[in-house]
Amino acid sequence: MSSNKNALIRYKTLDKCLKNKYRKYTLEDLIDECSEALFEFEGKESYVSKRTVQLDLQNMRSEKFGYEAPIEVYERKYYRYSDPEYSIHNISVNESDLKAMNNAVQILKQFKDFSMFKEMNGVIQKLEDSIHATSQKSIIHLDKNEQLKGLEHIDILYESIAGKKVLNILYKSFTARESNIFTVHPQLLKEFNNRWFLICLYKQKMYNLALDRMENIEVNESHQYIDKDLDGDEYFKDIVGVTVSEGIVPKNVIFWVDSGNAPYVKTKPLHKSQEIISEDPNGTVFKICVQINFELERLLLGFGDSLIVHKPRKLRLKMEEKFNAGSKNYQDLMVSDDA
Repeated sequence: MSSNKNALIRYKTLDKCLKNKYRKYTLEDLIDECSEALFEFEGKESYVSKRTVQLDLQNMRSEKFGYEAPIEVYERKYYRYSDPEYSIHNISVNESDLKAMNNAVQILKQFKDFSMFKEMNGVIQKLEDSIHATSQKSIIHLDKNEQLKGLEHIDILYESIAGKKVLNILYKSFTARESNIFTVHPQLLKEFNNRWFLICLYKQKMYNLALDRMENIEVNESHQYIDKDLDGDEYFKDIVGVTVSEGIVPKNVIFWVDSGNAPYVKTKPLHKSQEIISEDPNGTVFKICVQINFELERLLLGFGDSLIVHKPRKLRLKMEEKFNAGSKNYQDLMVSDDA
């Protein structure tokens, strides 16, 4: 059990004891009650130290968690609330708190029909009821598309990652003639550019599989799960998108953006490593340090004639090749229209 969950159980137990008007509790009694409560939740012997309970009482007294509990010691050894009506569950909130919570509820409501958040419907309703949330329309609108193909797989993928289950996935890539079964060890779910991907271990290598190419998923109980213990922030730190190439060293990508579009790149960096190399009235030269992948190429191409890649040379030549091919497509189209 996590330390945060342990702490919550202890605070709840201490609160129950401190507001009990019919029994006197010494520090030793509080220690025993906390230990017993943890035993009930964990199903194993769990002794809480004197120092831990003393620190819990100190935290409850302080503003640290917003409790400011009126805990007093009377008759030099017994603990209780000086206000018999107090409970940490009766903490009042001000108008500013209510406004912030209401805004959060409006954002959460946008996910109510998304499969991963269906279990949140009841929770969101309770929040609305408890803070008397207004029925205002949401001011913040999140870019989402519940009709995306493959979203129906998120639940089993999420549960398999959390439960460390191996999966058999019937998968058909855009380039494959027929579907194939992949026996994978799911590690992370990643959303990029309104598409979802499963980051998984397959034959000792990391792969990303698009959810919209998955046709069927079954749990494979005969294989032992291999946990790569991936941290998403660390795993994706050197890339744009989802395609990570193991063993590939990130390269400096230097590109120029014209003056009309440079402000957009400044305020929305292409990657967290982005920095400005130089700038003049015509435009700005930027540098990012990333692995070069398909998603990066698509992003750079999206700027059209407002962006020029300077380095690395291989990427610059590839961009030039794609622009020439695109130009030829338009020329061929004009010839076809004139015919």
